[in-house]
Amino acid sequence: MNAKRTMIEISSAITMLLMTTTGAHAAAAGQKVYSSGILVLLFLGFCALVVVLQMIPAMMHIYGMIKGVASKKSVKAEVNAH
Repeated sequence: MNAKRTMIEISSAITMLLMTTTGAHAAAAGQKVYSSGILVLLFLGFCALVVVLQMIPAMMHIYGMIKGVASKKSVKAEVNAH
């Protein structure tokens, strides 16, 4: 129970720290932030789509590995020597 409370306190502290630093990342007024065209947006969108689609099988693979490691029954291979 103590470890759970410690994790909650650490995550709360990190959240509070990140919430207080958002003002430092704001852009100054009057600066032009974005100047690229629609083709750049389409290319970046396509790249993001590729990354997301590659993450789906990776997450399924990681889930299978964790499920295999965490399973209670152990599979033992028997070797028959001839």
